[in-house]
Amino acid sequence: MKRIAVFASGSGSNFQALVEAVNAGTLDANIRLLVCDQPSAAVLLRAQQARIDSFCSSPKDFADKTAFEMEIVQQLKSRDVEFIVLAGYMRLIGTTILQEYPESIVNIHPSLLPAFPGKDAIGQALDAGAQVSGLTIHYVDSGMDTGPIIAQTEIQIHSNDSRDDVQKRIQQAEHICYAKVLQELFTKETTNASP
Repeated sequence: MKRIAVFASGSGSNFQALVEAVNAGTLDANIRLLVCDQPSAAVLLRAQQARIDSFCSSPKDFADKTAFEMEIVQQLKSRDVEFIVLAGYMRLIGTTILQEYPESIVNIHPSLLPAFPGKDAIGQALDAGAQVSGLTIHYVDSGMDTGPIIAQTEIQIHSNDSRDDVQKRIQQAEHICYAKVLQELFTKETTNASP
């Protein structure tokens, strides 16, 4: 069973979907920790209700990004975390965490990368008049949504769609796809590690 940490900054709907997948037995993982950078984020309550440890701290409380990330790494190591899952974490992962968890950090992004990276991907897609968007699950590197792509799912954008309509459809797909893709990744790793 893969020991994972989930990083989130907001309401935590993807975090909740992962918790439910673990509880249902469709995601063979043990969520050891929620890492959050927003003390008022609703995801913290979700973690509490799921009886999952959380670590919440703001980078402003530290001398620099390295010190902030060193504290996170310490929290991860103390719980034997092997793999990091970003689920609406609105902060770039820096060198300190990347070096500790090489090729062991994934992110979900609400667009078909490389289109519309960064903040407000749905707004970017609508502003560009895109007829198709979706989601991308990718490995995390030092760039903004630039890591190797693992999986993508397309979502149609209709001419009368509001931003909320598109966001809801993408989130519904995210809640299904993320756990499924993670399970495939973990199964593949286990198979490759077998003698």
